Amino acid sequence: MKINTIIKYSFFTAISFLSLTSCGDDFLDRKPLGIATEGEAGIGGAEAKIFGLYSQLRTEGGVTDWTRHWFQSIRSDDAMKGSIPADASAMGNIMDNFQYSKTEGTAVANWNGHYKLIFACNSVIADIEAIQNPDAATLINLGEAKAMRAFAYFDLRRDYGEIPIITKKVVNPQDEIKAKSSVAEVDVQIKNDLQFAASVLPADWPSQKGRATRGMAYSYLAKLALYQKSWGEALGFAETVINSGIYSLYPSYSTLFTDQGDNKSESIWEVQFARINKVNYSNNYWESQGVRGSGTWDLGWGFNVPTMNLINAYEPGDIRKGATILASGGAEGVPSTLASIQPYWNKKAYTDPARRAQEGENKNHWTNIKLMRYADVILIAAESANEMGNTVKAITYLNLIRTRAGLTNTTATTQAQIRDAIKQERRVEFAMEGERFYDLVRWGDAVNVLGILGYQDRNKYFPIPQTAIDKAQGVLIQNPNY
Repeated sequence: MKINTIIKYSFFTAISFLSLTSCGDDFLDRKPLGIATEGEAGIGGAEAKIFGLYSQLRTEGGVTDWTRHWFQSIRSDDAMKGSIPADASAMGNIMDNFQYSKTEGTAVANWNGHYKLIFACNSVIADIEAIQNPDAATLINLGEAKAMRAFAYFDLRRDYGEIPIITKKVVNPQDEIKAKSSVAEVDVQIKNDLQFAASVLPADWPSQKGRATRGMAYSYLAKLALYQKSWGEALGFAETVINSGIYSLYPSYSTLFTDQGDNKSESIWEVQFARINKVNYSNNYWESQGVRGSGTWDLGWGFNVPTMNLINAYEPGDIRKGATILASGGAEGVPSTLASIQPYWNKKAYTDPARRAQEGENKNHWTNIKLMRYADVILIAAESANEMGNTVKAITYLNLIRTRAGLTNTTATTQAQIRDAIKQERRVEFAMEGERFYDLVRWGDAVNVLGILGYQDRNKYFPIPQTAIDKAQGVLIQNPNY
């Protein structure tokens, strides 16, 4: 079982905080644990509220629960709905066939969940910024809140394009209503938050894994610059992370996506899951992707499964294929009879049978969600260097990824060949992790690759939920062509 994670630390910190401030209070009058609440940003209060934000990152519907793989994975050519035909058929049609909906509940949750996290961050930020002469620890807390807000805005920017920028504390419902800002303006907001975070956050949290770090901030700055095609900035931010000496590729890709790979050398930012004393500190992200069977093979709901297109994309000898594709009737013992439900499953959601027996739980509620891996930073550096014409540096970074995958060095030599090689590596390195759809969009390849599935150019952005449009009463305008 994982130890020293932010989940355990935040639990005991919150208990200690309450014991110091509420010893004489009736239990029913106490603030809820793990929630950012008003009026607590005094001595110790900022820290308690920050742990509330991490809890909300994990538990708020629409942020890191199963909504994430609907938006970020199933929309690509690498994945499809999965499960049985009737289960979540409406969302399957929406995401597999690009029949986007302004009203479907899971789609609405993506917008609402991210803004709820943003509003919670705004509350913490406002309370800390109201403190006269905050100490260094409190400024670190401020950096954590801004890093999480930047993360939420980056997700929204990729899903919706132009979105409202709301940075003030929400006191009444009217405070949530604001017109859309341009993508460039959203990017400025994200960059400002991340640059502040990078200036105050520590390089590492040795005993409190899962908290935002300087490397996390620089990694997202590199990724934002990549989307902007600001190649020099992307390379500079990525190499700041690379040259820090803190991170390295985890030697075994095959175990990277098990709990043994959690918070290891490749981890830049992870959502912390744990099962402690038979209690789950998690959400349905992994459970919804587990093998759908019965008895000992009832591992989950069976969503987000690989396509044959992805399976055929791997080079011979690429160990990432075996670590990503789980076959019914394959070596891991999944019954061949389950092929009638799905022939293939997402192995990155799979768990060790011994761990399941130990926990008395079939469904994965203990493996972290890896939001930012060092491999992403390396491939950002490779792509940026190549676009700047530094093919030697691009090849060097590219081969780091291929070597870990058990492959020989790339044979690509020209800028165009290296570009194609990087596209291939990003696809198989992050398969089923939610990068492919956005990569196709930013490369300008989405219409050519996804058009056969029903994708049109308007589908690069999702429609804003109708509930948000109605609530704004004309202030918030729907995305084009919806």
